[in-house]
Amino acid sequence: MKVTLLNDSFPPVIDGVANVVMNYAKIMQEEGLADVMVATPEYPGAEYNIYPYIVLPYKSFDTTKIVKGYRAGNPLDVKEIIAMKEFQPDIIHSHCPVSSTLLARTLRFYTDTPIVFTYHTKFDIDIAKAVKAKFIQKEAIRALVNNIEACDEVWVVSNGAGENLRSLGYEGDYRVVSNGVDFEKGRVAPEDVARVTAAYDLPQNTPVFLFVGRLVKYKGLPLILDALAKLSADGIDFRMVFVGSGPDEAEMKEKAAKLLKPEQYIFTGPIYDRDELRAWNTRADLFLFPSTYDTNGIVVREAAACGLASVLISESCASEGITDDRNGFLIEKNADSMYSLLKRLSNDLSHVHTVGENAMNEIYISWADSVHSAHERYCEIIDAKKSGKLILRHNIFSNSLHYIHEKVQDSIKITDSFKEQFKKEYALAYDDFMEEYEKIINNLHFH
Repeated sequence: MKVTLLNDSFPPVIDGVANVVMNYAKIMQEEGLADVMVATPEYPGAEYNIYPYIVLPYKSFDTTKIVKGYRAGNPLDVKEIIAMKEFQPDIIHSHCPVSSTLLARTLRFYTDTPIVFTYHTKFDIDIAKAVKAKFIQKEAIRALVNNIEACDEVWVVSNGAGENLRSLGYEGDYRVVSNGVDFEKGRVAPEDVARVTAAYDLPQNTPVFLFVGRLVKYKGLPLILDALAKLSADGIDFRMVFVGSGPDEAEMKEKAAKLLKPEQYIFTGPIYDRDELRAWNTRADLFLFPSTYDTNGIVVREAAACGLASVLISESCASEGITDDRNGFLIEKNADSMYSLLKRLSNDLSHVHTVGENAMNEIYISWADSVHSAHERYCEIIDAKKSGKLILRHNIFSNSLHYIHEKVQDSIKITDSFKEQFKKEYALAYDDFMEEYEKIINNLHFH
């Protein structure tokens, strides 16, 4: 089997979806499940020949000022499209509904290969953050949904992700395919934890709270700091460790400095070494993740792998599979709710650690298990295509193009009541339109 994975982020940009793509590619290639090609927008200075699978960077535009840290790929990069075509994939799997999926649709046209799309992120929030005009937001969301609906099978990473996709106007079917984690199950040896955390003031018997991820406010960081400010005012000591970087990092550091004592908070910056992250998850007592943005929360499962329980917003996507006070802790979406919980648990760390052990045994899922499950579904899709049970979506025109086509036809019909010269002019315009229409269908493939 040959698999082409597409995503708009990949190292040097590290985010949750890039991590997903890297694990899919690594496990399938190393375990002999498939030969893998990853296609991603090119970043200046990045090395792409260091992976055990093919990484094909294609031309990109600098959009880092609009969406911080990210470049937009050019899905009509003819040279790289030819290279992807020559790879002859059996499955095309896109993980982003923008340029990656446009490129996937172009590749499908040339190879007649099914497209799987995975919905990872609440894109309505990302769009609202990047674009302020409501009508542009609406049109952007409509374009994303149309792009997703053009795929042959749609996966979501949680039930909540599926509900969010429905709320954007998606009307097709989807299946839930959970992501895994690449952390080995089990806690890190005490000497390794000590080595990784030696540079920081972490007194014994003082609760250590941890957050890992992009430092953006919509992941609940202000809520964390407001809750900790109340805890500090009560005279309860703790250490809050933020691992990561992001566009709101400076603002969050300033807020922490105003609300907390200097020794109570630590910003480590991004940590890319997975063993070091495991050590931090082992050292911490609670993982704080009050995000209603994340659709799956891989970091919650990574914490669980190390016996670390998470504090989550009740009914959020990240809280799926969590039973309160059994394998995690659920709160309302406000600082008072988190404060009350942390105040109670700070005096009962033994119970906190028991809940962490339950999390390890009950919600952990490895990337190997997740990828093997995805591979099995790939095989089913390929068989359905071969048997004729699956008709690829690129044989279906989009509503928008049908609408344009019908309107032009209506215009031609109206001219029947006009003089012959006007009729000829309209007919000529119609011929010009159909010529462009055929170019779209046969070359750009927006259908």
